[in-house]
Amino acid sequence: MNQDGSFEHIHGLAFDTLAVRAGQRRTDEQEHGDPIFPTSSFVYASAAEAASKFAGDEPGNIYSRFTNPTVQAFERRLAAMEGGERCVATSSGMAAILSTALALLETGDEIVASRSLFGSTVSLFDKYLGKFGITTRYVELGNLDDWAAAITPKTRLLFAETPSNPMSEVVDIAQLATLAKRHDAWLAIDNCFLTPALQRPLDLGADLVIHSATKYLDGQGRAIGGAVVGRDKELEEVFGVVRTCGPCLSPFNAWIFLKGLETLGIRMKAHSENAMRLAQWLDTHPAVARVHYSGLESHPQHELASRQQRGFGAVLGVEIEGGREGAWAVIDATQLMSITGNLGDVKTTITHPATTTHGRLSDEQKAAAGITEGLVRIAVGLEDTDDLKADLSRGLDSLV
Repeated sequence: MNQDGSFEHIHGLAFDTLAVRAGQRRTDEQEHGDPIFPTSSFVYASAAEAASKFAGDEPGNIYSRFTNPTVQAFERRLAAMEGGERCVATSSGMAAILSTALALLETGDEIVASRSLFGSTVSLFDKYLGKFGITTRYVELGNLDDWAAAITPKTRLLFAETPSNPMSEVVDIAQLATLAKRHDAWLAIDNCFLTPALQRPLDLGADLVIHSATKYLDGQGRAIGGAVVGRDKELEEVFGVVRTCGPCLSPFNAWIFLKGLETLGIRMKAHSENAMRLAQWLDTHPAVARVHYSGLESHPQHELASRQQRGFGAVLGVEIEGGREGAWAVIDATQLMSITGNLGDVKTTITHPATTTHGRLSDEQKAAAGITEGLVRIAVGLEDTDDLKADLSRGLDSLV
């Protein structure tokens, strides 16, 4: 341990150790748990000290919109777990994406993104960034030739979710990173489905990692937040957006996320094991047309997923026979699962993407992303899988 109670300069610590120990700096009270600082501002011993800190000549806290010790502890811990130089926390996952775009892009720049993005991300790119002259081209996630063909001299950012939501599609991050560097563009990977416990995109060449901390980083559906992780150079620009525009993370939510990170490794392992068991069972049910889960050997990108991931995550895309009527029948028959659009919880959640999470997409956009009327998304929690099977059986068996 360092003199300030931190572990930041101890090299070679394992992931689970970083999840528990990294980022904390003990105060003079010598607390064992992570402290929370629910304060809007900070005081100084003199006018000269205040002037020095406001000018940036002396490190220290200024205002909790952009300098709060609890938020900074979360940022340091997540950066260590992702293998990044720096992390900037935001008020939500969408705020993380917006802050990244505002920091790095300007009018006339172009984004190349996968078609299989979260619906709100597509709306952000098209409706709001498009309003300011930033163009987005969409490509098939796993087709590197598509990515290459869509890049122009104006392309500054490649953006992908891998695995995708909710189809569990995968892209070769290392090859995509090589392509981005060849064209002097940044590669940002949304890693919220796997977290650094199962995938570290920076190790594979990505420049930026995006998180909705609301999901698995918290793990219990308690708080909203986001984060961007990467090199200090780019993250300083992202920090500037958060400082000036204000999409900041609250100290209380940061403290919740710190607690969530402590158990991230064991939770993601258990989530993945439960999801695999449920996917294998669903894959044999006569009312299920197809299960989209990269952990299944039948998945077309199973080998790639096995190579670049340390697990397959908890999200299943399940095609139910009978279209929307069949999908809704299965959802409505559940008594244990939570019918909600959120995921990343210890409680299993189930939703109909075409009318919820991806409901704002056009029919053409849904079709391109594989969002059919019969698709159900199940984010597998930590309940006993036999109970989850019984919960789904009520609806599935009625369709046979």
